[in-house]
Amino acid sequence: MAHGAVGSLKLTIERLKNSSYISIVQNSSPKIIKLLYKEVCSFQDALEEFDERRNTINMKMVKILEAEIMDVVYQFEDVIESYVLDQIHSQSEESHHGDQIHPPSMLFSVDLQELKQDVDSFIKTVKKMKRAYIHELRNPSPEEEEEDDDVVTSRINFGGNHEPMIGFSEHFIELRDLFTNNYEDPSRMIFSLDGMAGIGKTTLATKLFQDPSIVSCYTRRAFVTIGPKYLLKNVLLHILVQLNPSLQISDVDGETLAMLKRMVRNSLKHQRYFIVLDDIWDEKLCSALKKLFPDDDNRSLVLMTTRIGDAADIAHDCRYDLPLLDKKESWVLLRQKVFGQEACSFELEKAGKKIAENCEGLPLTIVTVANILSKSEKTTEYWNKVSDEKDSIYYDAYDQMSKVLLPSYNYLDQRLKACFLYMGIYPQRYKILFIELFGLHSLWNAEGIVYSAEQFREKVSQLKMVEMFDLDPCSYYILELSLKNLIIHDGEKSCYSLHSSFWYMCNKEAVKNKFFYAFNCSAGALPEEDLIYQRRLCMQNNVLLAIQDVQDSITSASMVRSLLCTGNFHEYPVPLCLEKLRLLRVVHAVTIRFYEFPMEVLKLVQLRYLSLTFNGNIPSSISKLWNLQWLIIGQKLIVENKSSCNMPMEIWDMKELKKLDVGGKKLSDPREGSFLPNLLGLHGLHHQSCTKDVFGKIPNLMELSIVISSSHDNGDQPLSCFDHVSHLHKLQSLACIIQNPTFEAEVVAPLAPLSYLPSSLTKLYLSGLGYPWEEMSKISSLPNLTHLYLKFYAFRGRKWEVRDDEFQRLVYLEIEDSDLVQWTFQNDRCIPNIRVLRILHCYKLKEMPLMFGASLIAVSVVDCSPMAVNCANKLQQDWDDKYEKDKGSVEFYVHSSWDDGSISHDSPY
Repeated sequence: MAHGAVGSLKLTIERLKNSSYISIVQNSSPKIIKLLYKEVCSFQDALEEFDERRNTINMKMVKILEAEIMDVVYQFEDVIESYVLDQIHSQSEESHHGDQIHPPSMLFSVDLQELKQDVDSFIKTVKKMKRAYIHELRNPSPEEEEEDDDVVTSRINFGGNHEPMIGFSEHFIELRDLFTNNYEDPSRMIFSLDGMAGIGKTTLATKLFQDPSIVSCYTRRAFVTIGPKYLLKNVLLHILVQLNPSLQISDVDGETLAMLKRMVRNSLKHQRYFIVLDDIWDEKLCSALKKLFPDDDNRSLVLMTTRIGDAADIAHDCRYDLPLLDKKESWVLLRQKVFGQEACSFELEKAGKKIAENCEGLPLTIVTVANILSKSEKTTEYWNKVSDEKDSIYYDAYDQMSKVLLPSYNYLDQRLKACFLYMGIYPQRYKILFIELFGLHSLWNAEGIVYSAEQFREKVSQLKMVEMFDLDPCSYYILELSLKNLIIHDGEKSCYSLHSSFWYMCNKEAVKNKFFYAFNCSAGALPEEDLIYQRRLCMQNNVLLAIQDVQDSITSASMVRSLLCTGNFHEYPVPLCLEKLRLLRVVHAVTIRFYEFPMEVLKLVQLRYLSLTFNGNIPSSISKLWNLQWLIIGQKLIVENKSSCNMPMEIWDMKELKKLDVGGKKLSDPREGSFLPNLLGLHGLHHQSCTKDVFGKIPNLMELSIVISSSHDNGDQPLSCFDHVSHLHKLQSLACIIQNPTFEAEVVAPLAPLSYLPSSLTKLYLSGLGYPWEEMSKISSLPNLTHLYLKFYAFRGRKWEVRDDEFQRLVYLEIEDSDLVQWTFQNDRCIPNIRVLRILHCYKLKEMPLMFGASLIAVSVVDCSPMAVNCANKLQQDWDDKYEKDKGSVEFYVHSSWDDGSISHDSPY
């Protein structure tokens, strides 16, 4: 978490250096700010050394040092921001003779000379802390033995050795059969069991390792538990002594690492072996060990268990993801752990099923809750209370599970820790829709806890999956957390969520680290005197009560930087009570509907991010927020708004704006001399605002989304919005969505040609436009287009033929909801670099191409006609025959509702 704190300070200094409205007084101050920024950047880089050395560190000591770092960084950030704000207030009052901060007609002058002593002291402290931190990483302190009382084990006993594993019997039988010769390939197999902490990986691996039918198949066996902290030498020693029962560790402890590797390899040579690497965290270790295990074509087996997806990817032969238990399995496991062979009354069973459901399918939670229940009164009254979640039993269980779950957070990459904790700002069991990720990334940027877009591109430019799956920074971080089994991805509903056990952990760790505090959250109350030191306040549930708590608890000394209103949409206006939160940088209130614009927001001169839901006209005084970089205006429409509101003319005075979502409102033509040089993203723009004057004043725009409420909106020509897009020479992402499209019986010529699209486009998203497929040639000629999304009849007609040399750079194509019948290629040079293809809900599709190039890695055909499914299956068969050496290198996902009568979106891509 120290990394996130330093990132926040780094952003604060950047804003001070680069602000269009602040001038650093020209004495020694520029040197001060330059030196300060250099030291903060160096400090953040030093913290990232954690990622390279986490497998050997003393985590307790590292966390102590990081807590000290956070306190020092937060205190200094408070000093510098309070000082700057006081200077701005003073100059504003002198200029305007009042207590209102107005948009400046001239620059605010900030003299940092008075802070020189504070800066010098901070730099000195930072250098000392950096040395201490790096020394601790490189020379870990000796660890004390920990007390294990009242801590649950990570090993889950689903049943006795001779009993079926509840919820995992099918998996056990399938794997047992696979491991006892029921596979054709004689080569060594690398296999992984993947899943979140507490899901039963170790228990399943242990039962497989001990099963008599498996034992009899292998001449050499070893079971080694590794964990997040390990020494390769110790891993080799424990493998070696199990392979050679006559050896003791003391016999070979003095051997070199190279000799131990040779001895392990020789012990396995020409033997049929079964090696279990339990709880492995490091893909580098996987690769190193994989080289030691010889492949003598005798069906030897290496089985890994891991909660880290990157490590599981090493198992190219087979990756087995363990699922959560369903409701029935959860109840059976809970009943067995509470009652054993005893009977359970009908009344208790009814409440017990709800208790089991509340555990959300995680076996470790079920077993821990069951253990608490078995020691408590077995009365209907108490169990009903527990089932209604009116008892702390679940949180008691989560506390007991913390030693198992917490390492998943502790050993995260530094850049991911703040992102993971931030997921806890939402209410328990909240599902974050995929579309919400864009707003989440804006929040992370405003908070300074993630890399900037430039840093992100530099850090991950070498990763193919970023380009392949069109990953923006937020999606990349979310994918990383998902791969590490910290968040749950529901592919069918296109959403992400935290298991309650991890949500609880996020909220507890956030309070400890002063990262955020959530009002009315059962994860723990906080004394009022400690609230002023929290950096963020969250309102997860009852907004009215939480706002009252803020009003009653917060003093003018508050150091709170963010006010986050999350959870369900609140239909009724509430007072935000912001007068005591003078240092606020983020107000996220898009889930609250305001009937009048909250004017108190306009006093928050430090505000970088503002989101709210408001149907009316935004006041011209919004320009008082001259620090604002993200402005998101949501709309809650009861009936279709035929006369869209305008954004105020003064929006053109807000030079710092980076992203603006106008929620379907119109953007007025700018005054002469007005422009927005920093605006990179403009979203929800009404199509009537797509004029030459508007686009000419946002020269650096990279993302644009246009909203058309109807294809016959106001009788004008909505698709004329493309006429002037060509003026946006840096535009990379364009979306155009008709919300209520209406189509003629016959496909007609479009109202505007697509030839106006700028050549800089890399991503294009079209929905509801109804173009004839012949117009596709205008898109296919775009030289930089890599990602194309065609949604809800973006193009219409029975046939689309891709012509020679079209879409030369396209890597991702998605077609959803189309009346397309025949899709063909003119030859095999069409779309030569396609990597990911998704065809969804094209019920009329009968023919699709079979001539994709060797770059293809993923194909999804979901809920299309049986003929389209046959084409996809034929494509898969042809691919396997053509590229036999790399069989399985392309991931095919084909599902049709004709098969089972259901509609499914559950695709891995």
